[in-house]
Amino acid sequence: MEYPVVEHGSSRPGRWLRAYRLRLAVAVAVVEAVLVVIDRIAVSVALALALLVLAFWVLLGRRLRPHLAREASAVAALSQVFVALVPALVFVVGAVALVVFVLLAAVAVLALLARRR
Repeated sequence: MEYPVVEHGSSRPGRWLRAYRLRLAVAVAVVEAVLVVIDRIAVSVALALALLVLAFWVLLGRRLRPHLAREASAVAALSQVFVALVPALVFVVGAVALVVFVLLAAVAVLALLARRR
């Protein structure tokens, strides 16, 4: 008979938080990203918050004694990393859209000039 191994110093809520870390981080990031995209939160504020939360996790969060606090700081840091990627993603998608628009315009000009002759 095998018994599940429980990590020393962990708590039941901390283990639950660890198991659902990615799902929770993505959910928080989606909500915050929507607020950034619809201009309820300024991009600069979101990036500053992401920097602060990530700095907290790097400097203190990884070494917190309560397991639940350590896992909560990891979820917060991960969600803020995802949020920080949103402005970069918006920039990349915008740049790709601009390039596609310019290429379509160039093809249209060439098609119009070729038809004229």
